[in-house]
Amino acid sequence: MDADIRRPGEGGHVALDVTVIVPTFNERDNIAELVARVGAALDGRRAEILVVDDSADGTAAEVERVAASAALPVRVIHRQQNTGGLGGAVVLGLSEAEADICVVLDGDLQHPPELIPAMLDRHAEGDADVVAASRYIGGGDSQGLGTAVRFGVSRAATWLTKAMFPRRLARSTDPMTGFFLVDRRRIDVADLKPQGFKILLEILARSDVRIAEVPMEFAERRHGTSKASLRQGATFVAHLTRLRFGKMSLFAIIGLLGAVANLAIMWALTSLGMPYIWAAIIGAEVTIIGNFMLQERFVFADMRSDARGIGMRFAASFAFNNVEAALRIPIMALMVESWHISSVLATAISLVVAFVARFLFHSLVVYAPRGRKTDAGETVAEPKPDTATLRIIRAIDAEAMKPGEL
Repeated sequence: MDADIRRPGEGGHVALDVTVIVPTFNERDNIAELVARVGAALDGRRAEILVVDDSADGTAAEVERVAASAALPVRVIHRQQNTGGLGGAVVLGLSEAEADICVVLDGDLQHPPELIPAMLDRHAEGDADVVAASRYIGGGDSQGLGTAVRFGVSRAATWLTKAMFPRRLARSTDPMTGFFLVDRRRIDVADLKPQGFKILLEILARSDVRIAEVPMEFAERRHGTSKASLRQGATFVAHLTRLRFGKMSLFAIIGLLGAVANLAIMWALTSLGMPYIWAAIIGAEVTIIGNFMLQERFVFADMRSDARGIGMRFAASFAFNNVEAALRIPIMALMVESWHISSVLATAISLVVAFVARFLFHSLVVYAPRGRKTDAGETVAEPKPDTATLRIIRAIDAEAMKPGEL
């Protein structure tokens, strides 16, 4: 992680009760009030504030200025790369926190710091590893969301999330909240791979933790603008799908979208009088390029840094898909001519059959890790992964090659 870590103040190490992690993005105008309110809420407790900043508005410098006179120790980590979005900032904060008990809240003052003592007291009861501040239990309030549209979107996202994880989220009314306490010892921080800003969902989905909740009145934003957008919404849906079903299902969803687009293009072109073979070729080329772009963004984003360059990835993907299409389209034509089925149905059948081959090729070839360079400049292949499938194959091979007993 390319980050500039600054730790104001010096002195001996003192064990802390809690670290308050604040991920920020252009929240300069909120810092002074936020630090003051957190300090007042945690008066008498051994605590620190850790700001993980992705801003370009001087937020990190404002944190340093406020830290000089703050009631609590305040540190700031300014990230040079916004890896993983807000969720990635929280994961870095969990790794760098001095205390094992961490409270995460946004820097926009919509999460009331005065609730932190209640969260600490609830955790102290000993039956919860995570304490979430919920807008949707008795005493909670979500009016800070603003418009009815934002409230409806938030509730719909919550219902969708709970439907996807009925067991893990059975005791969570607000898995989308960004204000929560977590015992770092109860999770594997290195296993978290957030995309976007719903980090609590990531923790609950990937960890076997006990959760409790306290009611929260969600305040209105003081300064800055909401980070929510259509792009964040698409990222959230993609990440939710990845958490629930893994890469293959997300690959399938994108493939399904491509198949629909392919069929739509074919229908449009054949309706205009173009022969179905040429319509199928054009539909295939358009969707091959579109699918690659979506797969880059939503399916294999975590594998891109270790894989070959984007040009090589596109070339390999484009070549494979065209070879596959070159084989698939004659088979589709054979089905049309021999089975007397519609060209659209034949195309749909052939696309389904091709799915597994496409996924395996992209996972194992297109996004395969590059060889690493040694100090002498030589390229060394990365060690092959030791998967459960490979271990089973080795065990079967070992049994088959054992000498028989007389």
